[in-house]
Amino acid sequence: MTEFLKEHTFDLTRNMLESKRGHKGIVLWFYGLSGSGKSTLANAVINRLASRNQIFCKSLDGDKMRGGLCSGLNFSDEDRAENIRRSAHVAKLFADFGVICAASFITPSKKMRDLARSILGEDFVGCYVKASFETCQKRDPKNFYKKADCGQIRNFTGLESSFDFLEEEAELVLDTEEEGLEALIEKVVSYLEKQGILQV
Repeated sequence: MTEFLKEHTFDLTRNMLESKRGHKGIVLWFYGLSGSGKSTLANAVINRLASRNQIFCKSLDGDKMRGGLCSGLNFSDEDRAENIRRSAHVAKLFADFGVICAASFITPSKKMRDLARSILGEDFVGCYVKASFETCQKRDPKNFYKKADCGQIRNFTGLESSFDFLEEEAELVLDTEEEGLEALIEKVVSYLEKQGILQV
């Protein structure tokens, strides 16, 4: 069906929006185990950026997507990949509108992260939120680990479903066991400034 599509050209371009706002659109893709601190860190970064004048930000996470656009998907590898595909396209819409989007998704395999990166291209900034399985299990902010141990959640990442982590593929490695929240926020903001995404 794509052969019948013709994208409309709008007068208000991405370059115009970015120039007016003084920052580029980008997607900070926070990935890691459940309980690693992805959403907490993404929220803190968004709050820090929003406190600066004219910085347009938006958060996006698995719960939001699975509560709406991805509500019919389960947690099989195929449906997880489809969840990432849809989510990356939504994040791309924000970036194209000159918005800094903080996307928080477990994204357990390199294949899925490569999928998101292929959709977002230069707008993708991989942020690996690092924490050991044992630490995440102790934190268990949503009681997912307890439910998984009791068999209430199937294909849980880190137990029945694997998480492939390669630090060298990420633009940023954010270790929530070794560094405090403020230091990690500064690390992300500093990266955005050095890359010319934010005006210093």
